[in-house]
Amino acid sequence: MERDSQPSAFPAIARALLPLLIGCAGSLAYWPGLVTWDSLRQYDQALSGDFDDWHPPAMEWLWRQLLPLAHGPAPMLLAQLGLYALGFALLIVATARAGAGRRALAIGCVALLPLSVALMATIIKDSLMAGALIAAVGLCALADQRASGKGMKRAAAFALLLFASTLRFNAVFATLPLALWTLPDAWRARPARMAAGGAVMLALLAAAMPLANRLTAAKPSHVELSLIIFDLGGIGYHSGEDQFPPVGVKDAVAVNRHCYDPVKWDSYAWWVDEPCPIGFEQVRDAFARRHIEPHLFWLGALLRHPIAYAEHRLAHWNVETRFLAHDSVDRPVQVAAPPNEWGFAVAPNPIVRAVDWLACRSGETPLGWPCVWIAAMIGLLWAGGASFPTRVLAWSALLYALGYAPLGVAAELRYYLWTMIAGAVALALGVGARTRWARLVAPPVAVSALPTRRPGLAVSRIVLLSACRLRLTCSARPARNRAPPASRGRRSRRRP
Repeated sequence: MERDSQPSAFPAIARALLPLLIGCAGSLAYWPGLVTWDSLRQYDQALSGDFDDWHPPAMEWLWRQLLPLAHGPAPMLLAQLGLYALGFALLIVATARAGAGRRALAIGCVALLPLSVALMATIIKDSLMAGALIAAVGLCALADQRASGKGMKRAAAFALLLFASTLRFNAVFATLPLALWTLPDAWRARPARMAAGGAVMLALLAAAMPLANRLTAAKPSHVELSLIIFDLGGIGYHSGEDQFPPVGVKDAVAVNRHCYDPVKWDSYAWWVDEPCPIGFEQVRDAFARRHIEPHLFWLGALLRHPIAYAEHRLAHWNVETRFLAHDSVDRPVQVAAPPNEWGFAVAPNPIVRAVDWLACRSGETPLGWPCVWIAAMIGLLWAGGASFPTRVLAWSALLYALGYAPLGVAAELRYYLWTMIAGAVALALGVGARTRWARLVAPPVAVSALPTRRPGLAVSRIVLLSACRLRLTCSARPARNRAPPASRGRRSRRRP
């Protein structure tokens, strides 16, 4: 890590903590925490102790443990925001103590990203995962900076990575690169040991979610069918052939052509205004009735029509990453809680309005385009010369984003929260006097130029965050419920 000419670490730490405190204060302005349809359902299960695996049972279990402190979203808001603030604070302290005061300040400023401020105030698994990940990063950075307690800090960091891996089935793409940071320093120069350690950690991280689901006695909800149904619909749309199991629908090809939407799988769900006749319940029941293994059925469709599958996946990822997309997609952030029987709501105030406005505006610029962050991480790694911590952060941000190419089923920016945070921190740590700027800047500039085919305008967009063609709808309407069929009806009901 390059050193700045700082006479004392304390002034640098104080300066860098100031933007972090401002960012956290912006999130706390959403007190007691902004709930979504998803988090309302999770709260219902936290109250009852009756979990299923549509949303991470580990998060519901944690919420249940926090209930003695207070009911409602406030404990979860403090938990995820506390991890987030702790991680940034530790990283700032470690960086400033290394003599890199300006880098520490840049890291603190990352917490001011409007999308991060708004999303860290929202009770969702993506925000809790981001908090756990940045806390692990802070512990690893502190362990590198001081020899005392190095093993304990890295063990705690790995425990946080295991927890993060229980929150999303694709979290391993983000956690594995960071897990390499917890290995002994001497291993970094020995590729064979790093590979062996990485293989062990991959097995542990991949097993974290299934083990957590089993330990919490979570009932299967068949959530994996959302991806399978979305892919079967996309393959059928592009191949012109019916790819679903028999669901008793006449002219399934024409029905699917009407239902399919490359933006998200919701058109096959039950919460849309006009549910598709080829829906989640119909496909689930068809698989069960005919004793068809869904994953093998999905794999067969993919192998029979690889080009149609690629067309479907690229069409979705194009919108999800805001690459060449010009259509309206989901609102960048949520600003109001949906109606709920507990009366959870965020009181409107000037700070919330300001954060929401900035988040919506930044979501319409390259600062909120996942494709630009992906390109920036490619540029950072291509530029070379980065430290080990910078590289693992960049790989974590990049691989997690790339994982949505085959696995994404919706286009909300919250899915890329970690990519934005980790990418910004990696840039703060990695950009320096020895940076090869042409390699660093070329990929994000090129990606930003493509949506308008005007490179000059793309550069001004990056520098000035000017308006873009992608028009994200900034209405106050919250997203619809994404709960499995068994949860419909009164949210607080307890299952037998």
